[in-house]
Amino acid sequence: MKTLFAIVPLALLSLPAVAQDTAQDRKSILAMQGEYIVDFAFDETVLLKPGYERGPAQRSGGNETVIVVEDTPTKVVLQHILVDEKSGHVTKHWRQDWVYEAPSRFEFSADQTWQVRTVPAEETRGAWTQCVFEVSDAPRYCGTGRWTYDNGVATWTSDQTWRPLPRREYTKRSDYNAVSAINRHTLTPGGWTHEQFNTKVLRNPDGSQVELVREFGFNDYQKTTEVDFKPAYKYWDATKDYWARVRSRWDGFLGKPPGVHLKTKIDGMAMIIPLFEQAESLEQGKKVSDKQIDDVFAKWVEPAKPDAVAKR
Repeated sequence: MKTLFAIVPLALLSLPAVAQDTAQDRKSILAMQGEYIVDFAFDETVLLKPGYERGPAQRSGGNETVIVVEDTPTKVVLQHILVDEKSGHVTKHWRQDWVYEAPSRFEFSADQTWQVRTVPAEETRGAWTQCVFEVSDAPRYCGTGRWTYDNGVATWTSDQTWRPLPRREYTKRSDYNAVSAINRHTLTPGGWTHEQFNTKVLRNPDGSQVELVREFGFNDYQKTTEVDFKPAYKYWDATKDYWARVRSRWDGFLGKPPGVHLKTKIDGMAMIIPLFEQAESLEQGKKVSDKQIDDVFAKWVEPAKPDAVAKR
């Protein structure tokens, strides 16, 4: 069996060096599309705060298909959709956008607040910025880094980035309010992996920070032919135009400073529920007007304050 990057197509050899690298990077990002059995594992490791007790290991999994929503030479958008193997129930999951040499990105700066900030040219040159979004397409985090191919292994590693509490913990924890993270994506013979090097942090209103514990996260995407993902594709065919309209609303806040502030609770359900209900209406053959979408955004979304700082 040939390794993924053992042979470089002749078409790539004729391209300028930068374009050649961009094409290879884009191929690596697109390689994450497909159908997978996914295992999620999170383990608290290094104890940093006196008296802190290591939390229990967390294990979960699911069946997930990754669909290409947008593909251009400098931008790739991938949508994840979960399917319950027994019931066939579909859940629109997270989304990842990849932009080459992105001039700006959003950053989690305070509770329910993401500020749009410029990425310095020296940091984004030759790099891809990955931005991750909630099930409602609300922002989560962005990271910037370069793809490497040492020894034929395609790996992307981000810089340090801030993110809010993960969904697996925000209903259980109140002792920290942010995660400092470095993310690493690697293509493997059977799929791809997402490693997370996390530090759980309490960010105080005065700007001081208390680090509680480090955590290692390992999400393993293994390709499968044993799961029926037809319900996921049926759902996406019926709702993809609707979610494009939703994304355009978010882009209005995240495409330029100052950014966005959500007026929902940290779980975001005040927006998730009506947006998912609107998508379900489309599955049933009903129509959803732009005003219905705008009404949800008008109630729960507003521009970020330029001076927003970390607070509980």
